[in-house]
Amino acid sequence: MLYPQVVEVARSGEARRARRGAGARRVALVTGGSGALSRAVARRLARDGLAVAVNELGDSAADVVDAIREAGGIADAFSADVTDERQVAELAAAVADGLGPVEVLVLGAADPQPEAPLAAVAWEDHIAQLELFVKRPVLLGRALLPGMTARRSGRIVQVDAEVLDRSLVGRTAYATARSAQMGLIRSWARALAPLGVTVNTVAPVFLPGDEQADIAAPTRRAFAQAVSFVASEAAGTVTGQRIVVDGGRALAG
Repeated sequence: MLYPQVVEVARSGEARRARRGAGARRVALVTGGSGALSRAVARRLARDGLAVAVNELGDSAADVVDAIREAGGIADAFSADVTDERQVAELAAAVADGLGPVEVLVLGAADPQPEAPLAAVAWEDHIAQLELFVKRPVLLGRALLPGMTARRSGRIVQVDAEVLDRSLVGRTAYATARSAQMGLIRSWARALAPLGVTVNTVAPVFLPGDEQADIAAPTRRAFAQAVSFVASEAAGTVTGQRIVVDGGRALAG
């Protein structure tokens, strides 16, 4: 079993202590910390009073952690490959030890969005995208859900993409994986609702990966605010929902 330390945290005094009294901080884990949207979300959740664990490979999350701390928030950076099962288990345990059990999981992304003609898209290309958008939440869910369900309190928020609404030509593997992601979110939402855990997705305006940093600041703020709401304790009856923050582009067809 790869998650003994995580499950032990969920079942031990740490879990009991995590049934918080008034004023105790909730803990959020935000993955994809090098992306502009994930950074905006991490800063917003810290402003909301959460202790924020920012995950990314290497030290690329250090600057957003420093910014949160300079503003008076609590944050730490955790390097891990969240498509690797053992590293995910170690990440979950490290966050629990350093900040406390995770109550909010935000599955952010700063991932490649490959573009190719349909005839050039191989099965391996689909697998690569499924690793990012399906395997990643499955592994993190396995690691964190024991604690959330033990406390009967948890929020899972996955960053989606408006690509599902726009049927972009040339992004077959990406769109397929995003569709599978939505099936996972809705299935989990129904299964976990009786256990006090909500599962939602928030979709920003779609841009190629190398243009994500150019998303206008008002859009980033609106996106982070949407995540903030579904991650909040006030959103306990909101689950299985998809919020699209695209300025109404999907309405134009």
